Amino acid sequence: MLRQRTLKSAVRAAGVGLHTGKKVAMTLRPAQPGTGIVFRRTDLASPVAIRARPEAVGETRLCSCLVAGEVRVYTVEHLMSALAGLGIDNACVDLDGPEVPIMDGSAAPFALLIQQAGIEEQNAPKRFLRVRKRVEVRDGDRWAALEPYEGFRLTFSIAYAHPVIARSGTSLTVDFAETSYLREVARARTYGFMQDVEDLRESGLALGGGLENAVVLDEDRVLNAEGLRFSDEFIRHKVLDAIGDLYLLGGPLLAAFSAHKSGHALNNRLLLALVAERDALEPVSFERLEEAPAAARGLLRQALA
Repeated sequence: MLRQRTLKSAVRAAGVGLHTGKKVAMTLRPAQPGTGIVFRRTDLASPVAIRARPEAVGETRLCSCLVAGEVRVYTVEHLMSALAGLGIDNACVDLDGPEVPIMDGSAAPFALLIQQAGIEEQNAPKRFLRVRKRVEVRDGDRWAALEPYEGFRLTFSIAYAHPVIARSGTSLTVDFAETSYLREVARARTYGFMQDVEDLRESGLALGGGLENAVVLDEDRVLNAEGLRFSDEFIRHKVLDAIGDLYLLGGPLLAAFSAHKSGHALNNRLLLALVAERDALEPVSFERLEEAPAAARGLLRQALA
């Protein structure tokens, strides 16, 4: 049977939070089958654990933030994306601060940490979530949808009145039956605009942002000396974010996701609508790798490479 996966050992990293600007130490630890992904604020007098679930998302301005009462864990999406891309079902994430460290602004450092820890199969069936009917949410000209598909495919489009982004690819389809998460998605960095920095910081956001952890644009060019990692890095990062947001559902999806100008708020609304829709989701497991859809096989093989 296809088995659930966790880490072989604990692994640690430290960095700064993109939005809070606070230094934080993070430890990724193995977890028992059926645990899912759990974030723990260890800096509190009584540590608080928050399971990564759609209903735990309480703030969505420029990140996905998990909330339990007064306790928050900001910017979980890049780590969640890496966990999804490497097929990790169960892990505990200990943080001594309110935000997952931003690292270089992509999911690649998290993927490297997972590979350093090692991946261990567990004695429990891996549970995929098959979407059985189309569910869509809209906000003006922005929309996001999930529909039945025997694999995992994402189609995303963006629209910005900025010359660099307009010249880059503004739409992308990624089908994991034929795409490597590590090579083609994980390294795409978050991005932002110089003209927005002052307003964001006055709002308490982007306090830890800079050229070392984001692609930064002025009115007509990229300010990072090294340039872009991909010619269409902007849309690839939106796909990276969507993978992380969708993994908050609690397992790998068998579905086609499509979106236009969607962000964390709309992605979360989509998951909540999906969960609320009767018979829209079906948990499935597979006895043998060959029985799983090609996209699932590709991701699982990549994770153990």
